[in-house]
Amino acid sequence: MARAGTITSIRLKYRALLPAMDERLRRQWAAAEAREVGRGGITMVARATGLSRTTITVGCRELELPTWQREQDAQRVRRAGAGRKRLVEADPALLAALEALVEPVTRGDPESPLRWTCKSTGKLAEELRRQNHPVSDRTVATLLKDAGYSLQANRKTREGASHPDRNAQFEFVNASVRRFDKRNQPAISVDTKKKELVGDFRNGGREWRPRGEPEKVRVHDFQDKKLGKAIPYGVYDILNNQGWVSVGIDHDTAQFATNSIRRWWKQMGQRRFPHARELLITADGGGSNDHRSRLWKVSLQALADDTGLKLFVCHFPPGTSKWNKIEHRLFSFITQNWRGRPLVSHQAIVSLIANTTTRSGLIVKAALDTNHYETKIKVSDEELSRVQLKPQSFHGNWNYTITPRK
Repeated sequence: MARAGTITSIRLKYRALLPAMDERLRRQWAAAEAREVGRGGITMVARATGLSRTTITVGCRELELPTWQREQDAQRVRRAGAGRKRLVEADPALLAALEALVEPVTRGDPESPLRWTCKSTGKLAEELRRQNHPVSDRTVATLLKDAGYSLQANRKTREGASHPDRNAQFEFVNASVRRFDKRNQPAISVDTKKKELVGDFRNGGREWRPRGEPEKVRVHDFQDKKLGKAIPYGVYDILNNQGWVSVGIDHDTAQFATNSIRRWWKQMGQRRFPHARELLITADGGGSNDHRSRLWKVSLQALADDTGLKLFVCHFPPGTSKWNKIEHRLFSFITQNWRGRPLVSHQAIVSLIANTTTRSGLIVKAALDTNHYETKIKVSDEELSRVQLKPQSFHGNWNYTITPRK
């Protein structure tokens, strides 16, 4: 208890004096406090102030200098901005190289802002050094933390057995995205977010309100037949950190999914890529964009005909939906933005989605889709044969192209 009290006392003093101290005075003051504490003082002061042990040790050596020398040295306080540059400034390509190593094996919970990496910092540092980026594993850990990564021991959920070609498909998808990026052609990640009940229902999370005045919501979560539900289908522009969400009111069908992509293209994509001739779509293997769905492929053909774009489609393997970029780059931030707020109307949902932002510059637009989509539509062999679909050489059931009909 005495140790905790000492740390708190030092922290309070440091915060009070910090605005009046320059760099030299900070480390010498910290050194004086460490001396006062005695054994273990440097460690305690470092914890209280956030200064490194090395900095405090330098201050201790300075306090041992003769008074005349300290007065002389005091005239040479280091100017702002001096000193060794941070590695990411001296090596601008470092962070991109680290992201490139981590991204192909990134995994995470779509309801969490964290991105989890299953590679050790030691191995990442070793590989970066091979690529002529001299870093230590501690530096890699700091960079990953700053970028929003957290090392986890286990996966968040269990989604069944892994497909033997899972990793190969991940590499295929990542290579496809890089290829489209180099050609300045659009690449998007699509999926349906969790359906939401519309009305004054409880929504997880907390928000600031006057003490003792929480917002009152219904006790039971039974769907309000008049208000219905909301079905957000998202389109995430992987290369530009921009998102579009169509909020449906009816059913999550393949036609609803492709119409959401069509609306993204008209509202955002066409302006961003005025010279585009191709579009890469990365999607899960099930749901409204199921790779086995005939209606999905027929609807994609209609989309290709409407836009004139040649569609390249890549599906993630079974049980790997959490790897879809849209999950942790768009949906997780939407969930954060509306936490603790009852989704009282469709318009409220659209407004909350459209006002989602991040420090990395995420832009999101949203609109209500009031169309009604028929379910259980049967697609005949003849209709399917008119789809200009060409399977890729690798896993043609997951990877294929659909060309516009002239």
